[in-house]
Amino acid sequence: MNVPIEVKFPDIERWKRGRVAAPGERALPWVWTYAAPIAGPHVCVTALVHGNEVCGAIAADALLDALESGLRPQRGRLSVVFANVEAYRRFDAARPFASRAVDEDFNRLWDGATLDGARDSIELRRARELRPFFDGVDHLLDLHSMQEPAPPIALAGDTEKGLALARALAMPEHILVDSGHKAGKRLRDYADFGAAERSRSALLIECGQHWEANVGNVARQATLRFLEHFEVCDHAALQRLGRGLAPVPRSTQRVIDITAVVTVRSAGFRWRRPLRGLEVIAEAGTSIALDGDTDVRTPHADAVMVMPSPEPKVGQTAVRIGRVRAMTAA
Repeated sequence: MNVPIEVKFPDIERWKRGRVAAPGERALPWVWTYAAPIAGPHVCVTALVHGNEVCGAIAADALLDALESGLRPQRGRLSVVFANVEAYRRFDAARPFASRAVDEDFNRLWDGATLDGARDSIELRRARELRPFFDGVDHLLDLHSMQEPAPPIALAGDTEKGLALARALAMPEHILVDSGHKAGKRLRDYADFGAAERSRSALLIECGQHWEANVGNVARQATLRFLEHFEVCDHAALQRLGRGLAPVPRSTQRVIDITAVVTVRSAGFRWRRPLRGLEVIAEAGTSIALDGDTDVRTPHADAVMVMPSPEPKVGQTAVRIGRVRAMTAA
């Protein structure tokens, strides 16, 4: 797949040493934390969970520039994390999809059995290093992007608190309610983040195609809205950052409930035709792929194709299928 690279990859090496908020705390590489004099939640913005998804690095680099130039949280703690830098360092424009991970997907490791298990990889070592840090985060914004061109999507998980957070940011237009992947648990679903009865929350935003021109702007706006929502920084300070906060979109957000997840079972999996992100297939029972001898069909009418993968491998998600939730009267 030939996709143009329209964004500049920031040099993040200057952020390697990390920063602690108070004397005596343990510094972690690529983790920067700032504390306010007033108590409040610990909020965190995470970039580069996948090494070729540069939008988070663009937003995090700009936010750290502002913090190192004098911006400070007005309450609680604010952290910025570059997660899988080893993968980011391997990015090659000639093979742009190869640096998603080094050994395995960092965003499929976030359950206790995997983190406590005996398996080893570069991603697992980094996840285990960051685990105690994430255990202390109250609210997480995890910035991602997509293989194929598609409108940005907020992945709210399957809890009401996740959906409420997506709605509070008022962007992007589309919100996905889903339970993740069979291949492993995402960071946004880790521990209390994914527990309906806990107050800690997380939101993952897919900001667009990996390297399209606007992907960094979407990530920056999501970051500013996240910080404003939790009153970490005041509105005036956020307005001075870059282009400032854009006006709240007039369009109503649309919620897509996932009704089926197509996980590849056969090495012979192939699509009937290429699918577009958020494409709606009107007729139930439409054949969209062959997985070995299995004919994969849409389970219902008006099926929304969410983040189809052009060349999925065995055990990976090929596409999530959803239905737009009916609007309710206010």
